Amino acid sequence: MKQKQRSLPLCIHCIGVKQTYYTRRYQMKKFIIEDDFWELFPDAKIGVIVCHGIDNSIKEEDKYLDILRDSENEAIKYLDNPEFIQNDVIKVWREAFQKFKTKKGARCSIEALLKRVNNGNHLGTINPLVDIYNSISLKYALPCGGEDIDAFAGDNRLTKANGNESFITYGSDKSEPPYEGEIVYKDDEGAICRCWNWRESVRTMLTEDTKNAFLVIESVDEKRTEDLENAIKDLARLVQENLGGTFKTSILDNNNSSIDLE
Repeated sequence: MKQKQRSLPLCIHCIGVKQTYYTRRYQMKKFIIEDDFWELFPDAKIGVIVCHGIDNSIKEEDKYLDILRDSENEAIKYLDNPEFIQNDVIKVWREAFQKFKTKKGARCSIEALLKRVNNGNHLGTINPLVDIYNSISLKYALPCGGEDIDAFAGDNRLTKANGNESFITYGSDKSEPPYEGEIVYKDDEGAICRCWNWRESVRTMLTEDTKNAFLVIESVDEKRTEDLENAIKDLARLVQENLGGTFKTSILDNNNSSIDLE
């Protein structure tokens, strides 16, 4: 009678290597808003779009210039007070930035965009995805941003900085870490965006080669929830119509503070 072969026991070391491989290979990246953020901004809402399989190559630059010009014209309605910083969409973010330590002169991204419009300076094109989210930012007067998911090291977190995170921004070759307690987006390698939405890291920025993108729209004004919802829908629609791919959306708050990025 043919004897049944006994399977040899697996080496414990090999089991450990195998488990480590699968953990690393299949661990799902997340975007998480930490409790220390909600302690400062309990009523904030963060709209998120997770895009996969997009084509962000530059093909029709004039089309995106037209989209930006239309949004610049729409943005004028938010600047009815001749004293620029007294307009509601600026003032609410100035007040938010006073709640955490910031780099001197750092301002919310929507203030920077609206200041250009107020001074009659047009936005230029960068790449389709950035142009699209800048147009939505102006149309709704809400800060928008985006990063390349594939460049994230582990989870992306909106939280207070420890003060030792690596951070190199576009046009620089030296690290300028955030202040301790500064609100940042960060991952396991360092800060992704400093002073909440002021300046981003070159490491994770969107490029023509980006295929999978994390897009965000932020609000600290409870009266503008409907605007945030419409902005998210509008941004998702424009991305899919122009760049293809698939997407999912979510609006995160104090009771729903994370989303999978895969």
